[in-house]
Amino acid sequence: METSFKIWDPSKGIQVGSFTLHFYSLMFVFAFGFGYILMSRIFKIDNINQKYLEPLFTWTLIGTILGARLGHVIFYQPELFKEDFWSVFLPISTKNGIKFTGFSGLASHGATIALIFTTLYYSFRIIRKNPFWVYDRLGIVIALGGAFVRMGNFFNSEIIGKPVSPDSPFAILFPQQSSEYGVTVPRYPSQLFEAFGYVCLFILLWILYRKTNKKYQQGWLFGLFFIILWAVRFFVEFLKEPQGDEFIQFGGLNTGQILSIPFMIAGVIIMIVSKKFKITPAENEKPE
Repeated sequence: METSFKIWDPSKGIQVGSFTLHFYSLMFVFAFGFGYILMSRIFKIDNINQKYLEPLFTWTLIGTILGARLGHVIFYQPELFKEDFWSVFLPISTKNGIKFTGFSGLASHGATIALIFTTLYYSFRIIRKNPFWVYDRLGIVIALGGAFVRMGNFFNSEIIGKPVSPDSPFAILFPQQSSEYGVTVPRYPSQLFEAFGYVCLFILLWILYRKTNKKYQQGWLFGLFFIILWAVRFFVEFLKEPQGDEFIQFGGLNTGQILSIPFMIAGVIIMIVSKKFKITPAENEKPE
């Protein structure tokens, strides 16, 4: 097909013998792999015993996958609870026999809610620090991981943007979605817009963590992370196609935007109350 705009139609993954390593799965591996390395670096900077790293990784992995999956089903595909219950919790489909499908729907709002609770457990029962101390550092890692996940969405040609003029420098055709959205309709690469926003957020948080004393004001970095992350999500949603059935809509805003607003408000509140949780460098380096 010849067009006046760019075409994005990659293979699904890298073929290794009879096994296909899907690009989306690979991006998740990158997200958690680089996240582990980055958090290890952060613990070294803060002189925190590395024994606390592995349980943080485990609880973050559980919270991310389980929360993201439940969030997607609850907010965008609730019929799965009746139609294919086990597919909600397992990467399989039980319709017309059991087959492996992988998780085809994950929602960042659900992952965030789950991570709040798993991190509370980790903070109080394992590392025994103020949860905001952990959230501050986890936010840096999640910002980078979120960029990898959106890159995975781009490889999968999913969460695509709304139609755009063929003359636009952002016009991209996603043939893998042509049966649903039209064969020759160029669209915004909204996944890349969001990924770029998360990379910028990661850079900002890392600079603030390394070059300022804000990491000693527990909760300040996390509050800023919440505000910017969900603001990026909120504004990029204007360029996205709806994701499944919209759970809630109000005033022209879609489900993703409405769910982002409380998180942004929470970020502002957290930044304000963080003034009460200042610590010294010595207190920063040991479990409470």
